[in-house]
Amino acid sequence: MADAKAPVQPKGATGVLVLADGSVIWGHGFGAEGVALGEVCFNTAMTGYQEVMSDPSYAGQIITFTFPHIGNVGANDDDIESPNPHALGCVVREPVTPAANFRSQRRFDDWMKKWGRIGISGVDTRALTKRIRTGGAPNGVIAHNKAGQFNIKQLLSQARGWPGLEGMDLASVISATQNYGWDDGLWTLQGGYGSHSGNPNGPHVVAIDYGMKHNILRNLVAAGARVTVVPATATFDEIMALKPAGIFLSNGPGDPAATGVHAVPTIQKILNAGLPLFGICLGHQLLGLAVGAKTLKMTQGHRGANHPVKRLSDGRVEITSMNHGFAVDTDTLPPTARPTHISLFDGTLAGLELTDRPAFSVQYHPEASPGPQDSQYLFQKFVSALEPVA
Repeated sequence: MADAKAPVQPKGATGVLVLADGSVIWGHGFGAEGVALGEVCFNTAMTGYQEVMSDPSYAGQIITFTFPHIGNVGANDDDIESPNPHALGCVVREPVTPAANFRSQRRFDDWMKKWGRIGISGVDTRALTKRIRTGGAPNGVIAHNKAGQFNIKQLLSQARGWPGLEGMDLASVISATQNYGWDDGLWTLQGGYGSHSGNPNGPHVVAIDYGMKHNILRNLVAAGARVTVVPATATFDEIMALKPAGIFLSNGPGDPAATGVHAVPTIQKILNAGLPLFGICLGHQLLGLAVGAKTLKMTQGHRGANHPVKRLSDGRVEITSMNHGFAVDTDTLPPTARPTHISLFDGTLAGLELTDRPAFSVQYHPEASPGPQDSQYLFQKFVSALEPVA
C-alpha cells in the first residue's frame, strides 16, 4: 500500500498500528501508553491470551488475535508462561470488558498496563489477518497515547528502519542468566501448581533455556524427571558437570540460524556424547541445524491452538498448539534424520528423529498451555527412556 500522505485520524482514536508498507490502522489504545516496534503476526487460538502474551517465543512481535473477545476472562497470576510478558503488544477487535471469571484477579487491560504492554482495540482483525496471510508478517509500530497525539511520519520511519527478525538472536537476550532447579508440577483447580511433585530419584534432565515456557518444565516434572535449567550460553562442559541423564532444548524467539551460531556447537557435542535429547520449537530447529539441515523464514508462520499434525508412524492426526515463524527445510535433512510429523496445513516439517543418536524433536508445543493435550505423551516418551543418574 502506498504511503498515507495525510491519514485521517478518526475522532476518539487513541491507538494506532503503522506498518512498514505505509498502512495506518487506527483504534482505541489500552494497557500501557507508549510505542513498540516489531513484527506483526496473528494467533488463531480462542483461549489462552495471557499465556500467549507471556510466551517468550513472542519476543519482538505484536500479536493480532483473530478471536474477537480478548480480555473477557481477565488476568491472574497462574496463567503465565514466564515471569513477565514478552510479546510487545496486541491488536484486538472488541473493547476489553470487565472480567467475567472466578479466577480473575484483575482486568486484562490493567495487566497489560502493569507490564508495559500496548494494546489496540476496535481493529478489523479479520482484514489484518488476511493481509498477513497474503503478504507475510510485516514490520510495524504499535502506539498508544491517551491524548491521541501521534507523529505518523516518525512511526512509519521507525517501522521501515527495523531490520526484522531474520538474523536476530533473541534467545540469548531473554534466557535465564544462571542455573536454577524446577519442581512445580501441572496445575489443578484444587491445588494450583503442585510443589515438589517431581520424582527426587528420577532421571536428571538439564533443560537449555532459549526462551523456555514454564509449562514445558511442569510437564517434564509430571513425567517423573528432576529438572535443572541452564542459560542458552551454557557450555558443554558446564552442562556435563551437572551429570544429566538427558538434555532438553527449549522453545524461544528469533532466528534459529542466528541462535545456532553459539548453540549448535554445544548441541553437536551433546549428540556426540550420546546423551538422549528432546527439542521443542526453536529446540527442534536447532537440532536440525546441528545435523546439517537448514532453516527458512516462513511467510506467515504458524500460531494458534488448532493446528493439525500428522504422525507418520501410524497416520494419527494430533491437534496441536504452534508458535513459530521459521521452519526446518525438509529437503536439507541428512539421511540420519527422519521426519516423524508433518503439518497438514502446508506440509512443513513438524517433527524429526535421528536414526543414529537418541534424539528427537517437534516443531509444535506438546505442553500446549492452555491446550490441546494430544501430544503430551512426548514428555513421557522422553523421560521414561532415561536412566537415573546418581
